[in-house]
Amino acid sequence: MIQCKRAYDPAERDDGYRILVDKLWPRGIKKTDLACDEWCKALTPSTELRKAYHGEVIDFATFSKSYRDELAQHQAEGERIAALAKAQTVTLLYGAKNTEQNHALVLADWLRNLSIN
Repeated sequence: MIQCKRAYDPAERDDGYRILVDKLWPRGIKKTDLACDEWCKALTPSTELRKAYHGEVIDFATFSKSYRDELAQHQAEGERIAALAKAQTVTLLYGAKNTEQNHALVLADWLRNLSIN
């Protein structure tokens, strides 16, 4: 199972393996205070794509498609995390305020599709 959660939300027992999936460390959180098992920068959106989306140069649909194109370049890393999710719950941690449209949701969907294939 793959789920998403803001890095600012408290860790819970059923979070399983927690992976920070932001290129930048979440503001205001000390590295010693965030309960995470790894920081996976390889599967984060490129700086250019992230800035274009947050700067409202592109909409979420365009961002999602472009991000999936970037993720295709990191298939092996995605397969590693998808395999983890088959064995245990994986929680993707992100810092974005928007809980309905963010890169972690796109990543989670992409990872779920990898585990199906």
